Amino acid sequence: MKLYKAYAKVNIFLKIQGTRGNYHEIISRFMRVASLYDELSFVPKQSSEEFEIIGSFSCKTEQNTIYKAYKALLEFLDEANKVHVKNLMQKYAVEVSKNIPAFAGLGGGSSDAATFLKMCNEVLHLGLSQNELALIGLRVGADVPFFIYGYDSANVSGIGEVVEEFKEELLDIEVFTPALEISTPKVYDLYRENFYNPIDGFEVERLKKISSKEALNSMGAGEANDLFAPALELYKGLKNHYKHGDYFSGSGSSFFRVKEKENI
Repeated sequence: MKLYKAYAKVNIFLKIQGTRGNYHEIISRFMRVASLYDELSFVPKQSSEEFEIIGSFSCKTEQNTIYKAYKALLEFLDEANKVHVKNLMQKYAVEVSKNIPAFAGLGGGSSDAATFLKMCNEVLHLGLSQNELALIGLRVGADVPFFIYGYDSANVSGIGEVVEEFKEELLDIEVFTPALEISTPKVYDLYRENFYNPIDGFEVERLKKISSKEALNSMGAGEANDLFAPALELYKGLKNHYKHGDYFSGSGSSFFRVKEKENI
């Protein structure tokens, strides 16, 4: 069966604009990491379970973002297409070759969910638009819409649901992920409690216009990502892995840097 690639992302910058209920409104530049991806495929099923995922996951199936995407898809579809999706998942399991670390700020779970939705749409000819898939994906997680659209680079705002393509060269990004599982909700909670300092609309507009290369050249890790300071406070071991020139993705624990092109 066909293999589908679910790419990782990094946050070139991640700044807080304000709050919306319990959520934080962000402005962030997401960039796809071309060298890091999970691989998903449909394979003939071995079990009689309603939904089977084959892969190295630490969570139960019901907690997996791929399963959540399946349930969200069923809620969205009409009865005839629901039957098609259920029939597909009675015959096939989703096999995942996992390369993107979990709890790492790289969007692995969101990318897997988005890729599964696109696989179902393609294989079953459901005819769903990217906007419809993004709406379904948003029920699974705030980062899923970015992966639905498949842009190399995008400005992401709101709570993650506003995705605007930013046309630029894809940077050659090298990622390092310490063996630390970071809780995104805990980092955001501490940010709101001790570090809350939203940027204004003028700064939002400036950030939307600058290239990722410019952003990285003009900001350090703490300035580029509002979640770096609360993550460092919550997870004391994190600072042992930070090297000067590194940047911090999402709520962590991954660091990244742009590979320098070799002079030939």
